[in-house]
Amino acid sequence: MPLIEHLLELRTRLMWSMGAFIMAFAVCYYFSTQIYGFLARPLANVLMEHGGGDRRMIFTALYEAFFTYLKVAFFGAVFFSFPVWATQLWLFIAPGLYRSEKRAIAPFLVASPVLFTMGAALAYYFIFPLAWRFFISFETPTGAGGIPVQLEAKVSEYLSLVMHMILAFGIAFQLPVALTLMAKVGIVSVDGLKKGRRYAIVGMFVAAAVLTPPDVISQVGLAVPLIILYELSIIAAGWMTRSPKPTNTATPPATT
Repeated sequence: MPLIEHLLELRTRLMWSMGAFIMAFAVCYYFSTQIYGFLARPLANVLMEHGGGDRRMIFTALYEAFFTYLKVAFFGAVFFSFPVWATQLWLFIAPGLYRSEKRAIAPFLVASPVLFTMGAALAYYFIFPLAWRFFISFETPTGAGGIPVQLEAKVSEYLSLVMHMILAFGIAFQLPVALTLMAKVGIVSVDGLKKGRRYAIVGMFVAAAVLTPPDVISQVGLAVPLIILYELSIIAAGWMTRSPKPTNTATPPATT
């Protein structure tokens, strides 16, 4: 197509994506209280275990709760509208690809959101309860002498921490997609991934220490799955870069 038609096609795809995001944002803002309650449920369960029937979350600025719900709606809109704008992006670039290229890219398009969801689920259902119990254990009860120390979490700070960890785990779980793609285009090799395993393990623990809060539970909870995903990446890269078996096209010798 001419350049103008490409630009018109891009505008159409952007309008569909923006429309889906705006609709998702409106719906998520309407249910922002419920969404925030879902994100705060791991903390609420831990507080209930520690006799927190009267515990609460606070905000110290007049606008803090409002902007927190806006952030909740924004993150929810990005998550729920992702299939729409990812589809629009694919519809824009797919006509310029060969059939073999479409077959090569399609598995990664499916695996990427699945892996992100798996990473977010691991953070929410496994890491959050363990990490919150660890942090709550530093409370000082009233009967311990001195001034009691009790958690009163701020709504904005809790949302920032939760979304930071969810994004960290979700993005970290893209490791197999990234390594397999790099192996397929020849940037890395399967043998190189195997030889660099020890350095990769050290790098994963360093990355986990940077991406997660400064506690051992979160860091190990991210580093160990990354090590497993690294090994799976080696297997996937070996499978994706496997060369086809050569076919014997030589003509048999003539017999007399």
